[in-house]
Amino acid sequence: MKPSIVSILRVAVATALLAAGVASAAELLDEVKQRGSLRIGVEGTYPPFNHRDEQGKLTGFDVEIAEALAAKLGVKPEFTTSEWSGLLAGLQAGKYDVIVNQVAATDKRRETFDFSEPYVVSSPQLIVRANETRKLATPADLKGKKIGVGQGSNYADMARQIEGAEVKVYPGAPEYLQDLATGRIDVALNDSLLIPYLAQKTKLPVKAGAPLGQVEKNAIPFRKGSPKFKQAIDQALADIRADGSFVKISTKWFGRDVSKPPVAP
Repeated sequence: MKPSIVSILRVAVATALLAAGVASAAELLDEVKQRGSLRIGVEGTYPPFNHRDEQGKLTGFDVEIAEALAAKLGVKPEFTTSEWSGLLAGLQAGKYDVIVNQVAATDKRRETFDFSEPYVVSSPQLIVRANETRKLATPADLKGKKIGVGQGSNYADMARQIEGAEVKVYPGAPEYLQDLATGRIDVALNDSLLIPYLAQKTKLPVKAGAPLGQVEKNAIPFRKGSPKFKQAIDQALADIRADGSFVKISTKWFGRDVSKPPVAP
């Protein structure tokens, strides 16, 4: 008996779905090796982690770390820039393989992505205007104040938990730091490692405020279900620590090894 057209179509559809499933479950490491490049998502406007220099070239701590990791994997780095508010969504959509952009490995994010081992230890810290004289150090002090944060960041989540505070979200750090400098907001909240750079390299009238919250561990997110890739990226991180590359890059941008908590004075 010849198979019916309906039967043939069912087999064809099932085969197509199976092939799609196999493709979607492909190991990320195999894709990266076959392509010959590691696609890396960064903001490109977040100094000193990633930004463009006077010649328009991407540079910064995370850029150099990503380049070193790609070299250890034996592939070329390929950068894509996006506002922070769209970075994680871009990773989920497959626009790049990893994000190397100071991403805190929170439990919520682990529901969607896998992460490398942590490579940076830092903490949230308030940023205030240089001439600020008010006491802005605790959640109670921030009641009724306007706090600037990046959209979709863990700092935005923290700020929303502060009772009585007005949280204003921005595409990224440049926008809310400008509003802070001009008095449109009272404080900003970001990574403690950002503050020394602001003080030394920019002309914005801002300064370090009080630390807020707990120490965070930042890592590299990528899609779930690629254990070989996780092993490879973790090994690459271990290798750049072992050969001194990580400490050299870290010291260049921060004056110390940021994979370890700062030593108390």
